[in-house]
Amino acid sequence: MVMAPNYDAKSTDPPLLQRFSAIKSYTTTVATYDKLRIFYRKHPQSDNLPKDPPLPLLVFIHGLGGSVAQFNRILTSLTQNASCLAVDLPGCGVSEFTQTRWEAYSTDALVELLEVIINDHREKGQRVVLIAHSMGCSLAALLANPRTTLRSDLKEHVVGLVAMCPKSKMLSEQEVKKYRLGLWVPEFLFNLWRTWDRRGGLNSASITRFVGKKADAEAKRLQLLFNHQSRTPVFRRMAWGLLPTFENGVPSGGLPEIGVWAGIRIPILLISGGLDKVTPESEARKLYNLLRESQSSPAFQDAEHTPNIESPVSSLSLDPPPAADGADQSSSPAESPASSPRIEPAHHAIMPQNEVEIPPFPLKPMGYVSWHKIKWAGHGLLFTDPIVPGLISDFLSEHVTRRLELGWQLQYLTRDGKWDVKNLEKWQSVTPVSESIGGVFRAIKTLRQVDDTHCPVQFNVKYGDFIKDVIDISHDTPVYDPQNLRDGGITYHKVATVSKIPPPREDINRFIETVDKIRQGRKEQPGSEKFEIGVHCHYGFNRTGFLIVCYLVEKCGFTVDEAIKHFAEARPNGIKHAHFKDRLHVMYAQRNVGN
Repeated sequence: MVMAPNYDAKSTDPPLLQRFSAIKSYTTTVATYDKLRIFYRKHPQSDNLPKDPPLPLLVFIHGLGGSVAQFNRILTSLTQNASCLAVDLPGCGVSEFTQTRWEAYSTDALVELLEVIINDHREKGQRVVLIAHSMGCSLAALLANPRTTLRSDLKEHVVGLVAMCPKSKMLSEQEVKKYRLGLWVPEFLFNLWRTWDRRGGLNSASITRFVGKKADAEAKRLQLLFNHQSRTPVFRRMAWGLLPTFENGVPSGGLPEIGVWAGIRIPILLISGGLDKVTPESEARKLYNLLRESQSSPAFQDAEHTPNIESPVSSLSLDPPPAADGADQSSSPAESPASSPRIEPAHHAIMPQNEVEIPPFPLKPMGYVSWHKIKWAGHGLLFTDPIVPGLISDFLSEHVTRRLELGWQLQYLTRDGKWDVKNLEKWQSVTPVSESIGGVFRAIKTLRQVDDTHCPVQFNVKYGDFIKDVIDISHDTPVYDPQNLRDGGITYHKVATVSKIPPPREDINRFIETVDKIRQGRKEQPGSEKFEIGVHCHYGFNRTGFLIVCYLVEKCGFTVDEAIKHFAEARPNGIKHAHFKDRLHVMYAQRNVGN
């Protein structure tokens, strides 16, 4: 018996969202909204990080017919960097459809609702970064630069905006009339059309319109799930609310007019899909050109407005802060303004490439706009394209505040040695040596001088016949004597990297150069080519996997997906940190799509 597919939003909710979601009710000047799903994940270490000011709150706003579940990939990555808030708008996703009044779904009504929810979760003095998709970008723009007076001073605390698949303009009066006519169609006819549109299942027009014909099976499955979870009466009300009303040709309400976007004075990251059929990338192109023009105008440059935003640091100390336990941790370590903030071009398609103008940082008013066009992505890029979390993470740390960089945070959080009882028990549970990786590497956990089974002497006995080199990529002095390896005929190499942080390009280069020299030396010694290279950080998963994947991609012809999978097969569980895999996808995106 074939089981019917399960499209229920609650039972298919990803575990992260289930764990940190609550059902709440909120009242605005327009309506009361009952039983809304509010996802709020407080930063795991927020109590141990500086409070003056606290890290910005990341707020996620979904699009028309969307839900918080569409952000799951991005949330999985960013909840380790900051507190995150996401809302299933009324009748969307897990939120129930209890409010049926059409005026409760107008654009301005939803903006007010979001304002109330954000202020309910925002700490005193906490800044806000808006991360939005599709229709959510319009709501975010109106939170950052309202056309009507908000109930609070929230707009003064918005310090960054990520807009995925944004729409650049309002509809004309004729277009509005056409859409209103379509929305007057009785609900049962609307549902008939939706059923017809889904003919063909995973290959139906309703799927390919959002994720493209070449999307993989998982992307299509997710889009089909989200399509079924979108309620027709909610969709119609929100779509109606996006339409402005006209009086003597003058629009009011609905989508934000172009002046709203032009007046935004904070860093903005635009992300568009080259295959997007719902909101074509030309919309992001128009916004990019508009924002560049407005930010370079004399009126913009002379404006007396300085947003509440921290300057990114020009350099990041790799050492932990020197303060002893109990000392005041309220000040930032070695934080100084950068005269010219750094922006790296993504290794995917960027349009226009190398034309992003970045004014001096900080400035009055402060702002810049960057546009990343992902060539093979459709409208569902937020849950289908693996490079998106990395692009957002880079933007946050480089152009909003360096405090959103995990490495910066670790300066405050690293206090104890690596070999306390807890870490020792974790180390003891890890498999010592992986299977062969690409015929070149073995991932290993660090050796320990006083261990009975995984010390240098025992390592020589067990593995010395096929491992003749060990590369130690840990940052610290090893907790074993490398001379004991050398005594057994194994050469020790040190390429120090910092824990919890994806190794930067200079560390990748040093690792690749070290491996190349080892392999070149083997070629000069007949018979030694069969030997493999042991690589370890502390446990042999994240940094070890990251650098091995880099080598497999750059030197062995693997795609990034193939290399990540191959490493995980040889070293079960593979690279565990999502932000490490995000960084790899960003670095090798162009190779990954075969460009």
